[in-house]
Amino acid sequence: MLDIPRLRVLRAVVATGSIRASASALGYTPSAVSQQLATLQRETGLQLFERSGRGIEPTEAGRTLAAEADTLFEAFSHVERVVGDLRAGRVGSLSIGYFGSAGVAWLAPTVAALRAEFPDLRLDLLLTEFTPGDPDVDIFVEEAGVERSGSVDVHRLTEDPYLAVVRVDDPLAEMAKVSLADLAERHWVDNDLREGACRQVLLNACAQAGFSPSFVVETHDYRTAMSFVATGIGLTVVPALGIGELPEGLTTVALVSPTPVRKLSLAVKKSIARHPAAQRAVELLEGLVFAGKSRAG
Repeated sequence: MLDIPRLRVLRAVVATGSIRASASALGYTPSAVSQQLATLQRETGLQLFERSGRGIEPTEAGRTLAAEADTLFEAFSHVERVVGDLRAGRVGSLSIGYFGSAGVAWLAPTVAALRAEFPDLRLDLLLTEFTPGDPDVDIFVEEAGVERSGSVDVHRLTEDPYLAVVRVDDPLAEMAKVSLADLAERHWVDNDLREGACRQVLLNACAQAGFSPSFVVETHDYRTAMSFVATGIGLTVVPALGIGELPEGLTTVALVSPTPVRKLSLAVKKSIARHPAAQRAVELLEGLVFAGKSRAG
């Protein structure tokens, strides 16, 4: 097998036409360069140089091998640049999974910052709430009894309490907080998938309070549910992160005894956890969560 450093010496000697000049360029002694060339000739079985006066001259075989080595070292240079880019997060791809309300609240600023800082990085966004996938970074709602694979690191982002959304003319609107059990006789507007993790958090809390909600309308997203509340058909209960800007005529009331709370976490594949873009994505998301808590406080 050809020795890469010796090929580098060959290229330098052919390019400079001098053992002394190539030794200076490579940081070697002239005798070390001569030894490398002699060894390369033995390895290849080729005469790569011949004497010319007080110096040496590359043979046709020497010039040909040096020219072919140029292609090899161009490829090595490309690989070195790719390694540098990967370390800096400038190439490759990063997939981010999310659920609906996290996407609305956090995804756009996170993606905007990543695109600005890593312009050559391809970002793939997966709405894992409806289409399960295996993203590099996944924002998810924890489910009781469900553990993430050992191939990921899990970071708790925040706990997201649920609020009752009611019309401003509802008697509840005057209250700072209401016991969940006090909603047992009210009409409810459903707002999630029947088997959704967020819906299950709410149903479990209601069971703790001793009742099952009376759903009069079934919708599958928070905004649609709130539009039904505005008609006066009933109330809905939504995680704080999912509320956003309330439609006109609606307000929220805190829930207690118990307070339904969903736990929001971030899973990062261990294989990509040290990638600069993945690390930055985690920093950005944690920063957005902290900023949201500060505004709420």
